[in-house]
Amino acid sequence: MDIDSFWGLIEECRRQARGRDGRLTWLRGELSRRPLTEIVGFQVCLDEVTYEASTRGLWAAADLILGGRCSDDGFCCFGLWMVGLGRDVFRRAVTDPDADPDALADAPEIHELARRPRELWNDDWPDWESLDYVAMEAYGIVTGVDDDGDAFDDAVEAEKGEGNGGSGPLGERRDVRDESDEGEAAHRLPRLSVMFPARPRSRSVL
Repeated sequence: MDIDSFWGLIEECRRQARGRDGRLTWLRGELSRRPLTEIVGFQVCLDEVTYEASTRGLWAAADLILGGRCSDDGFCCFGLWMVGLGRDVFRRAVTDPDADPDALADAPEIHELARRPRELWNDDWPDWESLDYVAMEAYGIVTGVDDDGDAFDDAVEAEKGEGNGGSGPLGERRDVRDESDEGEAAHRLPRLSVMFPARPRSRSVL
């Protein structure tokens, strides 16, 4: 599976189903009807695009959207959620030559989050960790083997070892955390900063 086919599946699942659970069900069913090589290829492509999303700018955006509470694991899940927003949003925020994470301000899903307090996000919280398991689940359906993903992981690593799925140490985390202050984030992400204003810091009483 090449990157265009991967994004085609993501876009098709957005058309076919609403909500993350519905889209996962559709993706799992669609992948389980395909050859094992395509299922493995989907995971290789997913690892590639989430690796591309590991940028300081996007982490700053995630931290802003999440109210300054974006952990390492939270950022990984945020990157998977970004994939679910579709190729156009991902491209403009991450992979274009002039990519700008502040372009997330144009996404309808971001507008939906911004109009509600975070404590009411519930199932709309911007993470999609389960997307990282859908290919493994489809692989198990096709093979009929439940081995906690060991055979699937081996197949994915073998595919990456053959040089498919793009360049870079796919599947490895990059140290991209930017500890810049809130003023710098507001300067780099002006639209997101308006949509998700930083919470005021508490002051100690002397």
